[in-house]
Amino acid sequence: MKMRRVLVAILSAWFLAAGCAQPPADQINAAEQAVKDAQQSGAATYVANEYVKVEGLLAAMKQEVADQDAKFALLRDYGKAEQLAATTKAEAERLKADAAKKMEEAKFAATQAQHGAEAAVHSTLELVSRAPAGKDRAALESIKTDAQALKASLNDVQLMLDKSDFLGAQTKAKAIQEKAEAVSHEIQTALAKIGKGKLVTKKK
Repeated sequence: MKMRRVLVAILSAWFLAAGCAQPPADQINAAEQAVKDAQQSGAATYVANEYVKVEGLLAAMKQEVADQDAKFALLRDYGKAEQLAATTKAEAERLKADAAKKMEEAKFAATQAQHGAEAAVHSTLELVSRAPAGKDRAALESIKTDAQALKASLNDVQLMLDKSDFLGAQTKAKAIQEKAEAVSHEIQTALAKIGKGKLVTKKK
């Protein structure tokens, strides 16, 4: 009888402990917040491939929690979910730091590209102002309009920089620079046609 009571007490304690298994709420919340912080730091843009993997870890963690929740209370074990939460948090924090570094690098590159575009547009506008009127005046006026449009588009680059869209700003600035250089070539070609010779601009 005494042995039976001891056995019942042991089983009761075991059932009680097993029945108290709960999801690691604090670890789960910390992992979710870490992923959110990484995303807000630009990880989805600057370390996109690795960010996708972290999202996969987060999804796996949530799925593990759901799988355990679906089990009979006495059979639940959230150990794996807790491990996944810890891994997710650590990886997300690493990506946050990596993204911040790459964002600074992109900011510098975008600023340099902006300076290059501004110089190219300025050079093109200067060339336009020196272009004399002639029988191809209509063509020169059209080119001048293109040059003025390029000058206006520099504002788009600045807006992107203000919004921290450094990759977009760099791409836009490079496109403006290339177009400005093409317009300069058009002007020189037009000038050559009207017998004024080919103007050569000094590169800065």
